[in-house]
Amino acid sequence: MPDLQVLHIHQARLNITWAGNNGDYPDPVPFDISDGEIRNIAAEAIRTGYVPGIQADVRVNLADFVVDRFGATAEVPWNRIFLRPKTPFGSR
Repeated sequence: MPDLQVLHIHQARLNITWAGNNGDYPDPVPFDISDGEIRNIAAEAIRTGYVPGIQADVRVNLADFVVDRFGATAEVPWNRIFLRPKTPFGSR
């Protein structure tokens, strides 16, 4: 996991949710990277078991996953990117 004190202003911590598990990608990623590139990085990391807390899965498919971005704030002084499954809020 990156030392959050050394993340540069244009970098972010990537948090991934997959198969009911959640983990942080160990390396910083560019904050302005495209959603497609985030999905590609995360898929390769999941395939190889690179993300602590997420078991390797060669069948990973993140095509319908949502990318959320949150810039640094006074409370959380680093950029964050979350990759998560779509959630059907309000659906039956």
